[in-house]
Amino acid sequence: MPEFRLTQISDTHLTRRHPKLTDNFHRACEYIDATRPDLVVNSGDLAWDAPTNPDDFEFARELHAALAAPCRYLPGNHDVGDNPTRLGPTPASPVTEPGLQAYRACFGCDRWRFEAAGWCFIGLNSMVMNTGLAGEAEQIDWLGQQFASADGRPVALFLHKPLFLNSPDDAELAATAIRYVPMPARSRLVEMLDTVDLRLVASGHVHQRRDFTFRHTRHVWAPSAGFIIPDHRQEVIGSKEVGLVEYRFQPDAFEVRHVRAPGQIDVDLDGLLRGS
Repeated sequence: MPEFRLTQISDTHLTRRHPKLTDNFHRACEYIDATRPDLVVNSGDLAWDAPTNPDDFEFARELHAALAAPCRYLPGNHDVGDNPTRLGPTPASPVTEPGLQAYRACFGCDRWRFEAAGWCFIGLNSMVMNTGLAGEAEQIDWLGQQFASADGRPVALFLHKPLFLNSPDDAELAATAIRYVPMPARSRLVEMLDTVDLRLVASGHVHQRRDFTFRHTRHVWAPSAGFIIPDHRQEVIGSKEVGLVEYRFQPDAFEVRHVRAPGQIDVDLDGLLRGS
């Protein structure tokens, strides 16, 4: 395959209770139907709040089934719960084994690997990191095996939480510890990533579009396909807008295109919660 086209959506937060989010998802689906990528990746938070409302999973699965391209999924904190950090309080809804099992029952494995256009594509469950659950150690062992068989291919990594803000050594602050892959899991993962030709890290979670390069790796934060978070709730880091991201991979090269599907609107979280 000389070229592989991939579209990333993220943070769709689907639920029957908020039709504006469903409308934005339908606009993304229409765009995907028109462009027909080889694969769609939803990088997490498929559901509004699956740990407290399991029907959100079923609704999200129904809507994704209508996509005009095959889709791979990764779990987010609103799908399976959040990971504990060294700083800050214990998450109100921590990751649990039953939550992971419920996700897998709906969307399949929470990590994956495939090859296309001379690239090695890896999807990781960033939510199991730092949990001490059996799946955390299993994923690390699995990842080591995938890297050992990469055979020098460039690697594109997909996960829900960004690795870091600006560099792996960013100071960990209690206010932001839940925003990125938490320490010490981050340090262990970064050490493993240094053993391969990592070209791309694609994530979501922050609900802001951002695109920067650290050393020779490009870090792309996909915006939410559903809603934006107002400034009084979250500082501005990138661009607060809804949308998606398109990638074109060729052997030893790739292109990124930041896209807003026609008809998508910047639904504000405050207005969503007020029902307006």
